[in-house]
Amino acid sequence: MAPIKPTHVALIMDGNGRWAKKRLMPRSFGHREGSMALRRLVIDLVGAGVPYITVYAFSTENWSRPQAEVDALMGMIGEFFSSYIDELIENGVRVRFLGDLEKLPEGAKSACLLTQEKTKELERLNLNIAINYGGRDEIARAARLIAQKAAKGEIDPGSISQKDIEEHLYTKGIPDVDLVIRTAGEFRLSGFMLYQCAYAEFYATDVLWPDFTIEDFNKALAAFGSRERRFGGLGADGKQQ
Repeated sequence: MAPIKPTHVALIMDGNGRWAKKRLMPRSFGHREGSMALRRLVIDLVGAGVPYITVYAFSTENWSRPQAEVDALMGMIGEFFSSYIDELIENGVRVRFLGDLEKLPEGAKSACLLTQEKTKELERLNLNIAINYGGRDEIARAARLIAQKAAKGEIDPGSISQKDIEEHLYTKGIPDVDLVIRTAGEFRLSGFMLYQCAYAEFYATDVLWPDFTIEDFNKALAAFGSRERRFGGLGADGKQQ
């Protein structure tokens, strides 16, 4: 029997700065190489049997980094989607953004929104990009939206369910995460998709993100395929999770 593949894989792309430092280059150089690693991986994943990929590109906490680094990252975001939108369309990649894009500089915001609009009917691969995203922020946002509906009498506060919460997350309509992959040897979620990762498997690799390839991705899939997922129940050996 072939190993079970995850439906939704989340990637925490860590190590760009360390990759650049090892080469005596500025952090912005590492971020640029990291964006190229993402481009290569996305194309390799088209038709690979994993329909949903979500990557953590820029968190709500990343605004506290040095301004020069933030400016470089924002410029790269706009440049990336402006440059590769045709390639994404050609390969049937639907791009969806998770996070508050309103706070992005106009160039980056426009490139993101245009990419999302032009790829919305594609379906060979669903690529979610978390930009200006934080898991706690997302849950708080969902709570505010539900509270607003309750105040208008559109929803009964006593009947609010998990489904109601899920309907107000950025990931509405997207399956929960099955596998989280983090590069650069770190073992933290860093606020990434806290609700959606409730029962996700975790895989960490020492590979720095700019060096991450489809071969590394497949190693994570192999590890995932060897695990028994119990979702709070008992495994085949009768042991509790």
